[in-house]
Amino acid sequence: MVRSKSTVARRADDRTLRATRSPQVAVRPLERARVPRDTVALARYLLGKILVRQMAAGIATGRIVETEAYLETDPACHAFRGMTSRNRSLFLEVGHAYVYLCYGTSYLLNVSSGEAGTGAGVLLRALEPLSGFEHLRRARSGARRRDLARGPGRLTAALAVDRRHDGIDLFARGPVWIGSDGTEIESIGESVRIGLTKGADARLRYFVAGSDYLSGARRLNV
Repeated sequence: MVRSKSTVARRADDRTLRATRSPQVAVRPLERARVPRDTVALARYLLGKILVRQMAAGIATGRIVETEAYLETDPACHAFRGMTSRNRSLFLEVGHAYVYLCYGTSYLLNVSSGEAGTGAGVLLRALEPLSGFEHLRRARSGARRRDLARGPGRLTAALAVDRRHDGIDLFARGPVWIGSDGTEIESIGESVRIGLTKGADARLRYFVAGSDYLSGARRLNV
């Protein structure tokens, strides 16, 4: 059982994955039928959930503490002008990975929302590392625990997520998946999204209030 500064942990049932080394976390995959399709609702729902990365070296887990919603009608959404070979994973039903290379330097991991054909999703912006810290540090060249996955590019670098994972089902056990340990979030903050020129004023960024693992300027996290 893991208790963080801004969350309350509850017991998960027997269908669990036991992460090895570091503090153990009991996690079960999300059930698609119980997950909201609406993009904003999904962005809020994913806060407190666990991102699991199964690597040859072992298992790493982190709690999702920051997300951004990208709507079908949103000019900042990659699906705004329709489906292409690059963004087609955004048009899959809720719960699939959309991974793209941002400015040629960093991969970003998104979760598709809505029904198949919608073209919207949620960007995972930051994690609170929970277990497998040794694997995360190896991938991030010895970064401090607080900085391992604080920001969407750092998150994917820490977990070695790239285009190989584009389109995979994140609600089923695999190399990358999302589950729950029963945690419920006490308080969710919101702000404008970070680093955008289009749709820059939309308050579609959500975060676990009080978390020490958020990206962005301090003024956006209060």
